[in-house]
Parts: sequence; C-alpha cells; structure tokens
Amino acid sequence: MSPDERARARLALEAWFAEHARDLPWRRARDPYAVWVSEVMLQQTRVETVARYFEPFLARFPTAEALAGASEDEVLAAWSGLGYYRRARALHEGARAVVERHGGLVPRDRAARLALPGIGRYTAGAIGSLAFDLPEPIVDGNVRRVLSRVHRVDDARGARAAEERLWAEASAWAKAEAPGRVNEALMELGATHCARSSPRCGACPLAPWCGAHRRGDVDAFPSPRARSSPRELHVVALDARDEEGRCLLVKTDADASIEGALFRGLWALPMREGRGRAAARALAERWGLTLLAGRARSLEHVLTHRRLLVRVYRARTAGAKAGAKLVALGALHALGVATLTKKLLALSERGSAPARP
Repeated sequence: MSPDERARARLALEAWFAEHARDLPWRRARDPYAVWVSEVMLQQTRVETVARYFEPFLARFPTAEALAGASEDEVLAAWSGLGYYRRARALHEGARAVVERHGGLVPRDRAARLALPGIGRYTAGAIGSLAFDLPEPIVDGNVRRVLSRVHRVDDARGARAAEERLWAEASAWAKAEAPGRVNEALMELGATHCARSSPRCGACPLAPWCGAHRRGDVDAFPSPRARSSPRELHVVALDARDEEGRCLLVKTDADASIEGALFRGLWALPMREGRGRAAARALAERWGLTLLAGRARSLEHVLTHRRLLVRVYRARTAGAKAGAKLVALGALHALGVATLTKKLLALSERGSAPARP
C-alpha cells in the first residue's frame, strides 16, 4: 500500500468510526491511568463484561495512588468476576511502581511505560496513542485480523516474521494527525465488522484497499490455528462451615496445587485434584476439618485451558488454621473470591439437606 493509498484509507476509516463508534464508558475517559485500567480489563475479556466493571473499579480506585495504596484483597475483590486475576495483580504492582518512580502519574515516555510491571508493547502503545495521542502502534486480536486481511499477511512461513510485519504496518497506520483515533477505529472495525467468520466486507470502509477482499480469500487471513480442547480435571472441594454458618476459605499461594495454579492470591474453598470421598477425606485432614456424611454435589467449570469437574463435599470446622479464615457469606464481597467458589457455595446452599456428623 502506497503512502497516498494509506492516507485515503485512513480518512475513510476515521469517517466510518466517527459515525459508527460504540458508546463505551472507557472512551469517555482519556486519562492515562483510566486508559491503562480499561486496556488491562479488556485483555481476553468481552466488552460487555468490562462495561459492568470499569466505572465501579475507577470509582473505587480513581487514581494510581488509590490503587497502589489498596490491599491485594481489596483489588481482587473489585476484580472478582473478571477472571484472569494475574492481570489485577500486575496492574496493582504497576500502580505501585508509578507512585514510586513517577509521582503517581503514568509516564508519557514510552520506555518508562514499558519498564512498568505488566506493561508490554500493546498496552504501552494503547496508553501512548489513546491517552497522549502519540504515533504508537497497537496490535491486538482485532487489529491483527484487520491488518492481516488488508495487507494479506500470511504467517504460514513463520509466525514471528508475520507478527513483526503486522507491527510494522500498525506503525505506519499510527503515523497520523490523530493516532489514537486511528488505532481505536482499527480495533472497532475488527470487533464489529472484520470478524473471523462471516466478515461484513460490504459495509467495511477499508474494502477498496483490502488485499484479501480483492483476491476473494478473506477467510484465509489470519491463518487458521488449531485450538486444543480444554484439559479435563477432576477436583474435590470442601464447603466447611462452623456453628455460626461461616464458611472456611483458604488463601491460595503459588504452589503446585490446583488452588495455587488457578486461583493464586484469591480466597477459595479448600480444593485439590482428585475424585471421590477418599480424596475429600485427605483434603479435610490437611485443613483439620471433619468430613460430613451426605452426597457430594457436582459442578462443571470451564476455563480457557481446563474443564474442571468438581465434586463439593460438606464439612465441619471448629476454627481456622493458618492460611485460612472463617467468613460470613454476606461478607464475601469484601474479599477477592474465586468465581468457582461462589458457584460452589451457591450450589451447596440450594441443594444440601442438613448434613450429619
């Protein structure tokens, strides 16, 4: 694509975006910190889900200083339900670095942004272009799909070379009077028109310049990638209550257990890989609990790479051991609690008869 062609395509794209852009809450906030929060939330998460969390999160932590000064429990509680909690921990760590190194202000300098915990070149480019209107490129899944088709970038001969080509093309697109608007328009086009299957080429502002559209091979870009099925994992969990009805939750750490691998930093029901009452009994012994009689209840919980088949057993506790705490059900909102734990507690509340010791 020649510079003149790109300039005309860019104008068409910007005109389309001005007319068709969705009204999303983060588009009303151009503060660098708010842009950072929104971009982290949007990673691997649907727009509709993020729309429910963005404004409440900013109301709770309106500045980098507010986020840096919060405890991990407070941050994870506000993030609860968004999933991929390592993002929240990285954002929290990054906010502390911004306070320590930059006086609480997200830096304009790209190198300084890239030096912050949890910020790679996509997030750095999003902050740079959307908040500071700097000519910095972004390549997320939506932009990758648009540029792969427009420029017919084939990664069959090497994914790394194709990736660098896409970033080079994105850099060229961002060299505009309003790079933030161009980047946002590319993302919007990929999200709403340039879908992986059945793209709306007839309504696409870039159709006249799209190489794949002209050649009639839109479906070949990006190259289809085989997706592996989630690994099936059998898990036992314990819903342990004391005499006051408080449930026992454990704080998960980075260890080899199922809790540490999936729910690090969150409060969760005691759980471990395994199946059957023998596995549940061993788990109860680990936490000093009394396993109660009665049928276990089952639940399937699908994550990106795992399909958990969970059996939850009732148990009794006389107190909390180190690494655990007793929590009233009405106080769960104040903690970073795994979504799976909320589901298991709800399942237990709905379906269990009084258990016998």
